[in-house]
Amino acid sequence: MKLRINDDSITSDHSVHVARLLPGDEHAWEVSWLPGRPMDRNSAITAMVIAEAVGSGDLHPGQRLWPHLEGWTGELGLTTRDVIAWAAHPSGSIAKDGAAEPDDPEAAGP
Repeated sequence: MKLRINDDSITSDHSVHVARLLPGDEHAWEVSWLPGRPMDRNSAITAMVIAEAVGSGDLHPGQRLWPHLEGWTGELGLTTRDVIAWAAHPSGSIAKDGAAEPDDPEAAGP
C-alpha cells in the first residue's frame, strides 16, 4: 500500500478516492468516499488507509488485514462492513484531479 500525503491532499495507488484540505480552513479535510463529513488530518489519513486497503482487493473476516480494518473503521465511528461498501465504489464529491463530481443519487438510476 502506498499513500501520497501532501500539505493539501492525500492520494492512493489502489483507490480512486482522495482527501483534500477544505478551502479556507487549515485543519478541516474532506475524503471523497465520506463527503460532507469534515475531519482532522489524522482521520483523513485513516480514511485513506481504509480506501487503500479496500481498493487493493476483496476483504473478508478471517483475513490478516481484517482486525486492522476493524480498528481503523472504529477510529472513524463506522462499521467495517459499511466502510467496505462505501470505499469500494467511486462515488465521492471530489476526484483526484480536484474537479467536482456529481453527487446526485437519482442520476445513478433506480
